[in-house]
Parts: sequence; structure tokens; C-alpha cells
Amino acid sequence: MTVTALLPYLAALLLAGSFAGILAGLLGVGGGIVLVPAFVAILTAAGYGGPDMMQICLATSLATIFVTSIRSVLAHHRKGAVDWQILRLWAPWIMLGAMAGVWLVSRLGTRELQLIFAVLVFVVASYMLFSRAEWRLAETPPTGARRAGMAGTIGLVGVLLGIGGGSLGVPMLTLHGRPIHRAVATAAGFGAVIALPSVLSFLFVPARAAPPGTVGSVNLPMFGIVIAMTLLTAPLGATLAHGANPRLLKRLFALFLMAVALNMLRKALL
Repeated sequence: MTVTALLPYLAALLLAGSFAGILAGLLGVGGGIVLVPAFVAILTAAGYGGPDMMQICLATSLATIFVTSIRSVLAHHRKGAVDWQILRLWAPWIMLGAMAGVWLVSRLGTRELQLIFAVLVFVVASYMLFSRAEWRLAETPPTGARRAGMAGTIGLVGVLLGIGGGSLGVPMLTLHGRPIHRAVATAAGFGAVIALPSVLSFLFVPARAAPPGTVGSVNLPMFGIVIAMTLLTAPLGATLAHGANPRLLKRLFALFLMAVALNMLRKALL
């Protein structure tokens, strides 16, 4: 493929990275839930829609999540918002769930993973659309087997969606009595805990019909382009957030995610 032919795909990656960064700053959600569908569209258009395409998209998205999560959790730590005790107690189970996710992804094809992605994103979007700030399951975070189950679920679903900890971690923590600012800060750490073991594993999981620059299942050119843009545009999203209605924005984003889920479902069923 010539340099000229690559330009549309480069432009699409730059746009996807910019959008993901703005969303991360604006809503406090990781960009993975946007990046995975964007990667699917770009790789399909470029002729790399092979049996392991979805595996490449998830692995590459998680690689970007690791960088953005580390940057985010350090920023929250400087403000004293991270609950390190929760992060320490939940991390081993999140990692186990993430490793189970890698195992599952490596054994499923693109169509099955697209179906799973569509269903899980629709569930996440529905919660964002209909949830209320006063909802509670308990006043304190779970312990014992419930903690292991919830943390493991965060890790597993994070890998299946190629996302960090925000989309699941924040609701789980706020439903158990954690203030929203501490939930967001702590869930940022969940993202790094999900991404580190899963990306290291994906580097050794080969993908068939992979595009150039792919190591295992992680495409390094896509990772580099997207992470550069997300780091540049996340501060812009944070600035925009100060003048926006967060409740309205989350409702609109939830509707957008439902459209993403339905489109992914359509792709899987074609």
C-alpha cells in the first residue's frame, strides 16, 4: 500500500484518537469504548478484516488504556482522590479477571467478539442512560467473595470491551457508597491494572492476517498515533467539561453508545 493510499486511514486514526481524548477529559470515561469500533472500521476498510481482527482491536485499545490510565491516576493522586486501599485489595482479582479475558479473546473469532462487545456496550449505555446518583447497593465496598467476583468481572469485561476501569468501576464503587470523585479517581487505577497483564499477554498471542507493525496482537503504529492524540486532546475535554452539563452529556453519550452497539451487532450478523 502506497503512502498516498495510507493517508485516509491515518486521518481516521488521528480523528479517533482526538475524539477518544476529548471524551476522556469531558466525561471521565476511557476512550477504549470508542476506539474499538473505530479500529474495526479502519482495519476493515484497509482490508485486514481477518478472523482475529477484533482481537487486534481489543489488544491495541488496551495498550492505549494503560498509558492514559497511568497519567490519569497520577493526576488524581496529586489531588488526594485515589482510594489506594480499594485499589490494592481489588487489584489481584481484577488481574485474574483480565487474564481470563485474554484467554477467552484468544479463543473466540471476530464475529463472536463483536456480538459480545455489542451486548456489553448496550448494557453499559443503558446504565448510563437510566441510572440515578442516589442508587445504592450498600454503604461500603464489598469484601470477601463479593469483592473477588465484582473485581474479577471488571477485569474480564474490561478486556472483552478493550476498555479501562471507568465504565464498570465507577458504577460499582458509587453503588457501594464511594463519592463520585473518589470513584472516578480509583477506577482510573483499575484501568492500568486491567491493561498491564492483558497487554503483556497479548504481545505473545499471535493474530492471523494482522496489519504491518503488529506484535502479537498489539498494532504498534495504531497505538502510537492514537496515544499521541489522546494525550493532546484530553486536556481540551477537561476544559470543556467545566462549562458543560455533565448529566446531559452522559445521557447523550449513552445514546451514542447504543448506536455504536447496534452498528457492531449489525456487523457481526452480516
